[in-house]
Formats: sequence, C-alpha cells, structure tokens
Amino acid sequence: MKALRGRYTLLTGCPEEAQPLQCAETAEQEPGRTSPPQEPYQPVLNGESKVLRAGEVQQLAPHLPPRVTGYPWNLLYCTARDGFSLKSMYRSMNKLSSPVLLVIRDTGGQTFGAFSSTAIRLSSCFYGTGETFLFSFSPELKVFKWTGSNSFFIKGDADLLAIGGGSGKFGLWLDGDLYHGGSHPCETFDNEILSPQEEFFIRDLEVWTLT
Repeated sequence: MKALRGRYTLLTGCPEEAQPLQCAETAEQEPGRTSPPQEPYQPVLNGESKVLRAGEVQQLAPHLPPRVTGYPWNLLYCTARDGFSLKSMYRSMNKLSSPVLLVIRDTGGQTFGAFSSTAIRLSSCFYGTGETFLFSFSPELKVFKWTGSNSFFIKGDADLLAIGGGSGKFGLWLDGDLYHGGSHPCETFDNEILSPQEEFFIRDLEVWTLT
C-alpha cells in the first residue's frame, strides 16, 4: 500500500455540528472504479451472520480488493453479542490493521454497509484510501466506489462515525449508541441513499475482519 500524505480541507456540515478546518489523510491512488478480480472466489465467513446471506457475500466478493482474496473473514464485533456502543466497536479494533467489512440491517429490513481499507478508529481527521466503498442490497447489490472528488473516506468521533462526505452530507453516519444513523448522497462516492429513508434505526450491525 502506498504511503499516506496529509492535506487540509474545509469540511462543512455534520449531523452534530459544523467541523472547521480538518486534516484529511489521502492515498496516492487514482480514483475510479476498480476492476474485479479476473477469477471470482468464494469468501468464507468464520461465524454466523445475522445480516449477510450467503448469496450476498458472493455478490460482494468481486468488488473487494484483490489483496484480500482467499482470506477468511472473522466476526470481530456484532451488536447481537457485544451490545450497541460505538466506543466498544472502536475498542474491538484497537490493535487491528486489516481491512474491515461493516454491515448493517436496519429496522426496515434493508441491508447495507461499507468496506474500509483499514480498521475503523477514533480520529481527529479523515483517513482511509480509495479502496473504501459503500454498498446496498436494494434488493440487488449496488456498489459505490470512490469518485476522486475528495478524500473524506472515514472519520471516527466519540459520538459519530462518518463514511464519505462533501457539501455537509455524509454517505453513511452512525451515532454513538449504534442505534440511529443516516445516509445521504455524497461527493466521495456519488452514492444513492443506502436505506429507504435518509435516517434509520439499526437492528443489527456486524464488523468482519481478516484477523
């Protein structure tokens, strides 16, 4: 993976309050949709998912970076087992450096989430790389890759996790209780709203990693 470099960008708007000048760690990587692996593989989930069905895992597989091909995914954190707490989710990834698959099912039964190129953590600025993307099963899989418009990949506050941004809108955000969240079209991924409603309530949330 190429080295990260820092630059300062102005972030406007936030479900909580406006954030002034923010540092955005960006990757030396070209924007655009990455090509799927030439040969599809069958990813293995080491654990039972309450969110993802077997067919949905297979649909996601070609969109994951080739560097994760062949590795089993392990259930690191889930609300059904570990409770609803953003801080607890951060703690579960304290010593983690591998990519993360975050999957959510809302109270309306919609499944969506994000692939992060690195572990999700508390941060004072945006971080991540262009491998990060959003997705939704509505009911067919839709994947929203990095557009290159900005580098607002992920930012983790104590009371807010934001993925994707621009013009005061987040592609996906979750509150500190992992109970309430929202999704808006954003410049980072040019995504559609992931849930049928712009704001939703979480029924189940899972974090899968390569640990």
